[in-house]
Amino acid sequence: MKYILIIILFFSFNALFADHISDTTNTSLNISEEQEDFTDDLDSLLKSWYVKNYISIAGDTASQDDFQKVELNDSLLEYQLQHIASPFNMDYNDRVKAFINLYINKRHSQVSYMLGLSEYYFPLFEEIFDKYNIPLELKYLSVIESALNPRAVSRAGATGLWQFMYSTGKMYKLEINSYVDERRDPIKSTEAAAQFLSNLYTMYGDWTLVIAAYNCGPGNVNKAIRRSGGKKNFWEIYYRLPRETRGYVPAFIAATYTFHHYQDYGIRPVKMDLPIMTDTMNINQNLHFGQVSEMINIPIELLRELNPQYKKDIVPGRKDRVYQFKIPQEYSLAFIDKIDTIYTHKDSIFFAKKEVIAPKKYEKGGVSPPSSKNMKAVTYTIKAGDNLGFISSWFNVRVSDIKYWNNIYKTRIRAGKPLTIYVPKDKVSYYRKVDVLSFDQKQKRVGKTASIKTVKQKPLAKYDKNAKYIYYKVRNGDNFWSIAKKYPGVSNTDIMELNGITDAGSLKIGQNLRIKKRS
Repeated sequence: MKYILIIILFFSFNALFADHISDTTNTSLNISEEQEDFTDDLDSLLKSWYVKNYISIAGDTASQDDFQKVELNDSLLEYQLQHIASPFNMDYNDRVKAFINLYINKRHSQVSYMLGLSEYYFPLFEEIFDKYNIPLELKYLSVIESALNPRAVSRAGATGLWQFMYSTGKMYKLEINSYVDERRDPIKSTEAAAQFLSNLYTMYGDWTLVIAAYNCGPGNVNKAIRRSGGKKNFWEIYYRLPRETRGYVPAFIAATYTFHHYQDYGIRPVKMDLPIMTDTMNINQNLHFGQVSEMINIPIELLRELNPQYKKDIVPGRKDRVYQFKIPQEYSLAFIDKIDTIYTHKDSIFFAKKEVIAPKKYEKGGVSPPSSKNMKAVTYTIKAGDNLGFISSWFNVRVSDIKYWNNIYKTRIRAGKPLTIYVPKDKVSYYRKVDVLSFDQKQKRVGKTASIKTVKQKPLAKYDKNAKYIYYKVRNGDNFWSIAKKYPGVSNTDIMELNGITDAGSLKIGQNLRIKKRS
């Protein structure tokens, strides 16, 4: 009877905590796998110029040869976590303990560097989070996202202190091109992160779920909630989430704990003499970091660290756009005094023209040349219902040729716009007639008789309980995120994928979007 009771209690205990903590036989393996996703960022911190510069000057004293690994006390950790003033549930379990052990015992050197860098970055984060009424503790997300390295890039391409993917960065109006990547700008990326976090809280009303959704996207969190029968506690949907996200919240709790209690374990912040005081200069001409470095005798690596958003050491000058350039305050007067000379200093060297690989445009007509001298241009005006596939078949050319000749980079074309198409010289008159033919006539020319089927679109933004989709018309101020919030269970990614959209910044007022109805 005694053994039967023990067995019953054992299975009852497992059932009660099935969605909370896995059994101990698999715990170490799963925790190890989860930690793999965060150690790369910790290692990338060593590439930071501030860290490398500190090591070269002072030696790697952050390693602290006298540091003694400590045995973590469960009761003490749980007590200390519960007494951290925070709007979050600072839960304690094996996952959280494993990440605390990672920060304190295994990666204490990197923690020392992050503590030093936090003196520069955290005041920036706190000021912006306070403006958006975001809990200041969310600044610790940057620790697990990038280890406070603005140049951190994940294997999936997420970039910057807050690890934005390209589409998310564009959604929050961050400029990303060949010269500028504002995902690496500490201030602008933090503004975007605050907006993103605020939007997520509007959706969930729970900061722990917000943290999970920040990592894997609201679509994955919504899916985990549905598959868990509507449960909205992180630990209850734990095993329904992607592997990385399962480690993300425990890592956040551990980072918060570590930054509150690092002194208890003998970890010392590294003082790297960051230029806390900086001045911001407005630039509207081409400016190379090398010009500034040589003219006012400032290390170019320091300029790169203060201005990580500029990918090629160049602030791209534009008359219609002012870019910001940071320098340490002690250099600002020298910069202002010599600004005219700085702009012209070795400009022919720093801005030497590189060979243009992309095809050049004709000066007249604005199109690229044909591939053969036996070809001659004809003009075709795009009609409603046309696409590049139809047009290429009517002129017996490739879609890639039409895009090349007309410098088209995407497949979307607009009715009423002219296209230049090159055809054999002896068939010019034949192909010129295409422009005045009806769609059926053009299809018959190439042996196809099917007409375009016109589909009457359903009323927009109206709910039909028998329909599979809802239709929404884009309004002024909309973006994919704000539209997704109108339809519970639908993410911005769901809307983009359903409508075949890859560029999050391509929304236009009046555009019709199809949204899948959730049951």
